[in-house]
Amino acid sequence: MSGHLAYLLAWAAFGLSHSGLAGRRLAGRWSRIVYNVIAVAAFLAVGGVGARALGGEPAFDLPLWARLGLGTVHVAGWVVMLLSARYYDLGRLGGLSQLRHPGQPEDEGLRLDGPHAWVRHPLYAGAFLILWGAALSPLGLATAIWGSVYLLIGTYCEERRLLARYGEDYAAYRTQVPAFVPWRGRV
Repeated sequence: MSGHLAYLLAWAAFGLSHSGLAGRRLAGRWSRIVYNVIAVAAFLAVGGVGARALGGEPAFDLPLWARLGLGTVHVAGWVVMLLSARYYDLGRLGGLSQLRHPGQPEDEGLRLDGPHAWVRHPLYAGAFLILWGAALSPLGLATAIWGSVYLLIGTYCEERRLLARYGEDYAAYRTQVPAFVPWRGRV
């Protein structure tokens, strides 16, 4: 099996497990933590497959301006990711809040402030920048491609979940705010 096919299959397995298990009550109050442990283990496995399959291939011979440009995109992605994380309840996202406060809802209310006023999925927007900014080698490019495919499919699944949870409020928000690129301005 070619390295690229093995890496694609690893991403597909990750995507199926990650999106398929999202929002499921696997272990009561521990569900979010179990989900995150599975996600991290699966993601590390994808990285291992990628490193084994494509990690030995040399970096692309890019001019300095292209390497600097991609590096800037990569850093910008981390900035977007870190600034956006401030607008999430990281205790809930990680699963610790569900253990400490079992009576509280598992999900946050609909966020329309901060980066959510510009894009519906600011963490995913940052992830796209991180992925494509690191496309400096065959492994980096394959990661950007398959990671982006996963993000698009994962966004579709997440949008369905958000519509089911927040109904008309989310439907109206979707018409006003783009998913990843803040091209329409602000809510």
